[in-house]
Amino acid sequence: MIMERRLQVILSTLSLCCLLCGCVQRRMAIRSDPPGALVMIDGEDVGYTPTSVDFTYYGTREIRLIKPGFRTLTTMTEVPAPWYQKVPFDFFSDNLLPYQVTNRHNYSFQLSPQEVTSTEDLLKRAGQLRSEAQLGQ
Repeated sequence: MIMERRLQVILSTLSLCCLLCGCVQRRMAIRSDPPGALVMIDGEDVGYTPTSVDFTYYGTREIRLIKPGFRTLTTMTEVPAPWYQKVPFDFFSDNLLPYQVTNRHNYSFQLSPQEVTSTEDLLKRAGQLRSEAQLGQ
């Protein structure tokens, strides 16, 4: 009876310790100039700039910014892991720290205005391409 009670206390204490242990919160903030661009990370809409999003894994991410009147910007961006998130330190920082650590990554992008091509220029270019195709060039 006493042994069972001690075992329950030990298990309860360990469970409580596990719940109170910190972890690493990974957060990515994305800004653009001008603001208000739709942000897509790895093909998933995450909001409009400026925005912040939590993530689980480090590595290379495809970030796409879309805003009417501006050229769509697509870039492969490296999200590097800090030293405490590399083996074997990651086990301790994810499971055993008594507090939470926040790892922030900030990215800023400059959007370029979209060039407007006149209808006359488009038709002229289409005619040139058609002529080249017919000549077999």
